[in-house]
Parts: sequence; structure tokens; C-alpha cells
Amino acid sequence: MPVYMRSLETAVPPTILVQSQARDVFAAQPGLTRLGSRLVTTCFDSAAIDTRYTAVAELSLDAHPENPLFFDPASNRVLSPSTKVRNAIFATEATKLFIEAGKAAVAAAPGISLDDITHVITVSCTGFFNPGPDYKVVRALGLQPSVQRYHLGFMGCYAAFPALRAAKQFCTADPDAVVLVICTELCSLHVRTSNDPDTIMGSAIFGDGAAAAIVTAKEPEGPEPVIRLDHFETVLTPVGEEAMAWNIGDEGFEMVLGSYVPHIIEEHITGALEPLLAKEPGLAEMPYRDITHWAIHPGGRSILDKVESKLELTPEQLVPARETLREYGNMSSATVLFVLKYMLDRPATEREERICSMAFGPGLTVETGLLTLVSPGL
Repeated sequence: MPVYMRSLETAVPPTILVQSQARDVFAAQPGLTRLGSRLVTTCFDSAAIDTRYTAVAELSLDAHPENPLFFDPASNRVLSPSTKVRNAIFATEATKLFIEAGKAAVAAAPGISLDDITHVITVSCTGFFNPGPDYKVVRALGLQPSVQRYHLGFMGCYAAFPALRAAKQFCTADPDAVVLVICTELCSLHVRTSNDPDTIMGSAIFGDGAAAAIVTAKEPEGPEPVIRLDHFETVLTPVGEEAMAWNIGDEGFEMVLGSYVPHIIEEHITGALEPLLAKEPGLAEMPYRDITHWAIHPGGRSILDKVESKLELTPEQLVPARETLREYGNMSSATVLFVLKYMLDRPATEREERICSMAFGPGLTVETGLLTLVSPGL
């Protein structure tokens, strides 16, 4: 029984971070060594990012807060609020994005109403509160109080895949199920200044955003394109446990993003794809580039470079990932859904076009999905 992503919508907070401006601010912070300042400039300039979005309004150069918590424009200093302060902002601002994206996804799904939703799955690794975002979505959207709610927390950049896989399983078990999946990440809450290369890299690439999808086995209505969820697989690489991590510190969450991560992905990516493509032997036997679309989580420019080179993909096949990175940065779990949204918004040339999708996270975990872009109007 086929299961479809009947809609996919995104949302971002209103404050824009211009990469060049953010670079200049971070490079000028007191306490940086000469090497640290050079690393800031190099990381920001080489990230292939133009803009990002942040839920922290005072990070804008145009903001003039009376009691600054994150950035003091008078001294041009990036501040270090406590984890409690950061998480309190998450509870308020993430809730707004969860609700905004969720409402948009329901409105964009023809033939689906709020009363049809049977399950809500929320995803985030950048904050915690309870009653959580799953509860807030049910209340704000006026969903049935009997809706089944699930929250996937603290998994990292690959978490959209477990959420979609769970949604598919619910719909396979119950053909009448309608699942609302929402990923919301406020990575910028945990930005800090440091001489540590991992911390500098996090400041250079992470942004905020949300994406929501309606998943159901109910057949699509109308000519708009949808995405069929065919297969999912997960693989743990034999190395890399220490190379990527996400820890809770006294002054926010602390990202570990080792410089060797792209090399680990390069070495193990083909092995990670094997169990996924084995689901359809015809795909396993063809060159990777013969699969039309590749929705790669843009964890960073160097990761995309390694994927493109190792799989011998065309530059055009990486455009959705690179454009998402350029416009939004790395929004953790929501990012790969932005990449899929980019594909949905472009004209298809065939009624069915295959998509191979993947994301990477702590572990080192590689999540993969085999999808189909279906255009009923063709």
C-alpha cells in the first residue's frame, strides 16, 4: 500500500543573519586568539552560505534591546546566556514555528482537514519543554484531543527520517491514518564565541527553521505533485562516534562537529546506501547518477562535495542541497525537508521521478530514504 507525503511546507523566523555581517562580528570578539580570528573568517567564508534565519531577534544588527542577552550592540559583543535562558526562548519561539508550519501543511493538503489528523509527530534537538510541542500543536490547531502524539527529541540532523518512517508505519497499519510531522530547530540559540574549531564551525553554519508534512495512505487529490515514501534504512558507521555529538552545557548546547566527518561519510556512504537500494535490485545495479534526484542533508559544503565526488553525481543533482544551504544554512533535522520542498516546487518532466535522500548525525548515523516524486497532472 503506497503512503504519500501529501504536502510539505516550511517556515522560518523573521530575523535574517547575513553571513558576511555575522563573520565580521564573530571575528572581532574579545578573547579570540589570532588563530581563532582567522578560523572564524575561514569557516564563515568557506561555508557556501549567504543567509540564515534566527529566532533570536537581538542577533540582528538593527536590534537595540534594552537588556541584551545574546548580543550587545553597544560593545559589539556576543554574550553567553545560561542554558535556562536559551531554553526559555526555545519554548516560546519554537512553539510559534511548530504551529505555523503545521497549519500550513494541513492547509496545503487537498482533501485533508484538521479533523482527519490521527497522529502528530514533532521533532527537535535544540530545546525541551513539557507539555511539549506535540501538545502545543494539538491545542493551537484545534485537533481532536484523542490524536496520538509523539516527540522525537535530541536525535540531531537525521531525525526527519525516523519521523517519516514512523509516519509511514502508522499509515501502513491503519489506511485511514493521517499523520502530521513537524521538524523545528532553533540552532542559533546555542551560538557562542570561542577559539574551539568545532564551536566556530557551528556558529558559521547553523540556522533556524521548521518544516511540516502531511503523511497518509489516502490517494492524492488534484494535480499537485506529492512524494511517495517507498523505503527507509538506517546504518551506523563503524567509526565516528566521537566525531559528531551534541551535548548539554551550562551555557547552551555544545556541538561537536569534527573536521574528519566529511571523510568518514566519503568512506562509508556507498555501504550505507547498499541496504536501501537493495530494496529495488534494478536501482542497485545502475550508476548512482541515474537516480534522478538526490536530496542530501547539507550538513556543510565539504560534506556535499564528498557526496558528489564519491557517488559521481552531476552538479545539477546537488543544486537543491546547495541552494538550501546557501539560503538557510544547516537547520538540523528540518533541513532535508527544505531540500525536498525545493524539488516539489520545480516542474517535473515525468509522472514519476525517483529520489534518493540521506542525512547524517551523531553516531555517526546515516539515515537514507528512497522516495518517488509523483506528478498526477502529467
